[in-house]
Amino acid sequence: MRKPLFAANWKMNKTVSESVLLAKALKNEFLGLTNREVVLCPPFTSLSAVAAEIRIAPIALGAQNMHYEKEGAFTGEISPFMLQELGVKYVIVGHSERRQHFNEGNELINKKIKSAAAFGLHPIFCVGETEEERKKKKTKAIIGKQVKEGLKGVSEFEMRKVNIAYEPVWAIGTGKNATPEQAEEVHEFIRNLVKRSYNDEIADNLRILYGGSVNPENVEGFMIKSAVDGVLVGGASLDPKKFVKIVKYDY
Repeated sequence: MRKPLFAANWKMNKTVSESVLLAKALKNEFLGLTNREVVLCPPFTSLSAVAAEIRIAPIALGAQNMHYEKEGAFTGEISPFMLQELGVKYVIVGHSERRQHFNEGNELINKKIKSAAAFGLHPIFCVGETEEERKKKKTKAIIGKQVKEGLKGVSEFEMRKVNIAYEPVWAIGTGKNATPEQAEEVHEFIRNLVKRSYNDEIADNLRILYGGSVNPENVEGFMIKSAVDGVLVGGASLDPKKFVKIVKYDY
């Protein structure tokens, strides 16, 4: 049985003090939570402070991005070694905003996935198609390419640390979202890809999340689908009341 994962991506929001207040508002809400996992992904500047705030809470710490090298002359970048020292467990890799605004391609994302796993981090590997690609019925071709190239050379051992998030680009921050049936179809497609590339055991244990304008009103529709193993939440995760409702949805 795959334990559902609820990941909060705060993106470029919240100062350090604001991040601490948000973490403080959430941590007591999740005491005793054992049947699902929660991860908070604040900005880099807030990782240390949030780590201290949630230290005794059943909440994992996540980063929104990373460089694939351990160290070096990469001004402005953060390494997996640095994240590891802060107690980071998860790292978002290949988010559509990184692909779109920072020109991150599958080859670079692949390096990040392998590096994250090598440092004991658990990648949340994001894939998804644009609205134009969906209209042209290219969803499976695009996602298939992203998955295959993103996981190229990833070992079975490394793959056991990987989570995949399907986030249709046209649904991120737009108020639109895929239907639960659309999400289920893509999730099943991804799992079958992984099964063919690896084996049944790895595919069956892989958590595949849905991301794209998730809120308290629509989370039920996604979570009742057996192919959906959690959600990657953007805007709604900045509101503690909304995020608590999403995580505590009784399904």
